[in-house]
Amino acid sequence: MYERRWAQVLMTIGLLWIMLAIAFAPTNKLYQQGLVAFLWLPTLLVAWSARARIVEVWKGQRALCFGLLGLAAWAVISLSWSGQPLNEAKPLAYIAVFVLSFPILANGRPERIVRLMQWAGLGLSASALIAIVRFYFIDGNAWVGRLEGLGQLSHPILGAYAIGIVGILMLHWVPQQRAMQALWLVALGFLGLFVVLTQSRGAALALLLTVLCMPLWRPDRRTVTIAVLALIGAMAVFWYMQALVLERGASYRPEIFMGSLQMIKEHPWTGLGLGTHFTVSAVGITFDHSHNLFTSVAIELGLPGLFFWCIAWFSVFFYAWRARATLLGQGVIGAWVFSMLAMQFDAASLMGTPRAEWFITWLPIALATLLSANKACSGACDKISRFP
Repeated sequence: MYERRWAQVLMTIGLLWIMLAIAFAPTNKLYQQGLVAFLWLPTLLVAWSARARIVEVWKGQRALCFGLLGLAAWAVISLSWSGQPLNEAKPLAYIAVFVLSFPILANGRPERIVRLMQWAGLGLSASALIAIVRFYFIDGNAWVGRLEGLGQLSHPILGAYAIGIVGILMLHWVPQQRAMQALWLVALGFLGLFVVLTQSRGAALALLLTVLCMPLWRPDRRTVTIAVLALIGAMAVFWYMQALVLERGASYRPEIFMGSLQMIKEHPWTGLGLGTHFTVSAVGITFDHSHNLFTSVAIELGLPGLFFWCIAWFSVFFYAWRARATLLGQGVIGAWVFSMLAMQFDAASLMGTPRAEWFITWLPIALATLLSANKACSGACDKISRFP
């Protein structure tokens, strides 16, 4: 059933919707409704017929599955002391369907998903260009203003993270045709410019460090050249925007981190429970969240929740590193490294409904499930360098 054209078409639209409509959908409500129509319902309808693909993921990535199942179970149990209604667990179902939709849609051919991600990258690069034109030229904001993206990417920090990880994936998955490579270069330029103009230092640093580390898992001359050029470019940008970069200092991140540790000490084993709203107090200021995903998970779900999340998250790197000789593995490593760095500076929630944060949390995990399609990944994964 999952191989039928209607199912493949709907799930393809759903994947493109979650990647592109986050910028182009006029409202968040329409974005969520589109996900229900194009991704959640079709995936649920075909899940049983695709059980062989799901079992394939289980057999190939048991540590990842154990971590995710343990995290979900503990999160549901935590509702008993958080006092929140059962529907607070609804995002867990969204996450499960999103992650499972990748191996189901790929159907043993990871290049299908990668091609869709390539198209999504081009679409988001177009959104970056439109956002730049609108913000600075149409709305007339000064160039020192922090760029805001389109739609749900309007938050400068979260928008920069979503655009940044897409840029990293595009940097790993470059088409072979010269004409498309020229388009790729332009698209990457817009994505990089977007991150810089948002003045999100965490996103810019994560982007730079990921590019500088790329030769570790992709040791070729072109990657080394890209890393060197990125370093030179970063030095030039820092020299030009030095005042803007330094004027906000550390943005209270060390103080917020210490305040978060104190909250974890107060409820180390149970946490506050799934769905509990909390704030972090530091230096006499109240912050909406801990600005660090790992401390956020520990505050909400305690050390057991953090334990399960770490198993799931670090297993992604393990499986991707094992497949680092393939383009798929290299792309997943790049996405993981970028996300890992981004999580240290700004990440408000792990269990929320689909939003920009999913790009640095659940997207790398969903992509990692494709590694189980073929343990060696040699045949299928080599094909993903070709643009359709």
